[in-house]
Amino acid sequence: MIHLSQAAISEIGRLQLKQQPNALLRLTIKLGGCSGWFYDLSFDQTVKADDRVFDLSSIKVVIDDESLNYVNGLALDYSEDLMGGGFRFHNPQAIATCGCGNSFSIATSSHV
Repeated sequence: MIHLSQAAISEIGRLQLKQQPNALLRLTIKLGGCSGWFYDLSFDQTVKADDRVFDLSSIKVVIDDESLNYVNGLALDYSEDLMGGGFRFHNPQAIATCGCGNSFSIATSSHV
């Protein structure tokens, strides 16, 4: 399961207003980044056959089956500091993260 903080819910809601009606938030894990894997957030209109859809505080979050293996228990937050605002990912499966917080590695060697 994925957890969204109130700050993340507010920011996603603000960003959704700029999208097509009924836009879904897509969370994908991709190979790359300085720690091996990175999080990719985007808006999408399509639900694919291998997607799972979660309704989290009235936000529809779409995650493909492969990515779901990497984000079980993920907490998504949003915060602003002197460098600007951004989403913060807190993944209990991560054994290492990079300084930017968007790249991580896990103990298993599965491929997305």
